[in-house]
Amino acid sequence: MQITDTAALVTGGASGLGGATARALAAKGAQVFALDLGAAIENAEQVDGITYVEADVTDPDQVQSAVDTAAGSGAPLRVVVNCAGIGPSARILSKKGRHDLALYAKVVQINLVGTFNVLTIAAEAIAKTEPLADDARGVIINTASIAAYDGQIGQVAYASSKGGVVGLTLPAARDLASQGIRVLTIAPGLVDTPMLATVSDEFRAGLAAGVPFPKRLARPDEYAQLALSLIDHDYLNGEVVRMDGSLRMAPR
Repeated sequence: MQITDTAALVTGGASGLGGATARALAAKGAQVFALDLGAAIENAEQVDGITYVEADVTDPDQVQSAVDTAAGSGAPLRVVVNCAGIGPSARILSKKGRHDLALYAKVVQINLVGTFNVLTIAAEAIAKTEPLADDARGVIINTASIAAYDGQIGQVAYASSKGGVVGLTLPAARDLASQGIRVLTIAPGLVDTPMLATVSDEFRAGLAAGVPFPKRLARPDEYAQLALSLIDHDYLNGEVVRMDGSLRMAPR
């Protein structure tokens, strides 16, 4: 599917995976609407072709407003990439007591429910566009994690939320097939994003050493490159693609 002269919506689009994807889409000629929270947008890089929209992915009204903005831009909304997410760590039982239920619910609400919220609202808008070849109308790419398969100690909430994203991929693709909308998921491994910005160089080197090949952290632009490849490949649908250097996470 061609990206030029279309509208694209990217959640978590002010930094990290979402920021890299928004820039890559804009470089390909898309009108990009990058959704994020206000604090993140204030520090975001200003790039031609990217419009930042303040929105909480868990809020249906805010997402609807953002989708309406993208769909009303004058270019057909064809691409959605869900990158918004959080990854706090907590064990089920620790010296501090049991896992906080509110924290578990918050992680699932943002990572899984937020993804579903954006997917459903955006799909409704994409379904109204004129069909292309093979009656295609667009593609939605979600973000899971290798933690969906190899969740580590302290990742019970994060792994649950990302496992849910993996699980919704195929049924969502089947649900939206009649509308000409493909649904795909990327499951990244260890990526050099703001989530890792606070750890020491020594710790980062240790993480990189555990990757079979290449022995380094992935870059956000490599996620963006993969997203563009999935958009371009019209026969890929209902699939989860791991981007992890063949890493399989140890328990800790």
